[in-house]
Amino acid sequence: MTVDVGTTQDPARAQVTVEFAGEYFPIAPGGRFVVGREGDLAIDDNLFLHRHFLEIAEFAGLWWLANIGGRLQATVTDATGGVQAWLAPGARLPLVFATTSVVFSAGPTTYEFTIHAAEPTFRETRREHEADGDSTIGEVPLTLSQKQLLVALAEPLLRRDGTGMSALPSSADAAARLGWTVTRFNRKLDNVCDKFDRIGVPGMRGGARGSATNRRARLVEHVIASRLVGKDDLVLLDVTTASPADPE
Repeated sequence: MTVDVGTTQDPARAQVTVEFAGEYFPIAPGGRFVVGREGDLAIDDNLFLHRHFLEIAEFAGLWWLANIGGRLQATVTDATGGVQAWLAPGARLPLVFATTSVVFSAGPTTYEFTIHAAEPTFRETRREHEADGDSTIGEVPLTLSQKQLLVALAEPLLRRDGTGMSALPSSADAAARLGWTVTRFNRKLDNVCDKFDRIGVPGMRGGARGSATNRRARLVEHVIASRLVGKDDLVLLDVTTASPADPE
């Protein structure tokens, strides 16, 4: 991994700060910050990643995150995962929260960085978690085996400390981690993606030009950004489900 920093601004004047892999990059008022293979934060030499992918800049009194790439998308959420947006090429979003998480994938690698705003427009409120044991996004319940599948795919991201980059496991590797056959894993992956597709999560269907890697990457982006799985869920990897015929 290569991490290069362009011109460093004075932290005392910074209104927005980018955090990646334990390093902090302040952006002074009126500044512009580019993330990609090249730019102010050159995060990797991954050829799947755009040279200039994301831009943080001040405009009309607000700080904005813009996708200046031509192909990749990014998932953007607040600190709690309660607000989530998919930033497509050409789109931009105002940075209104104190902490904004940005997750994206380029080929088999997933990246995450955090944007801290010194003067956020909105204040975040803590979400109340239901105590009935069911995991949901909106109205979508997940079975134990479906949650295990998500944790197996997201394991590299969950085991690292803080933001940074992680390799996405193949379906075969994730299935082996759970002690499942690849056929069982793919069947459950189809069912999970169908559930999320029904509530409007983009990228859950491969399509004619899609690939299995892209779908898994988008799924991992979503569950990490929405805080659907966390480090505490890693224990689920060692839980044995009843049988290959357990409920989907």
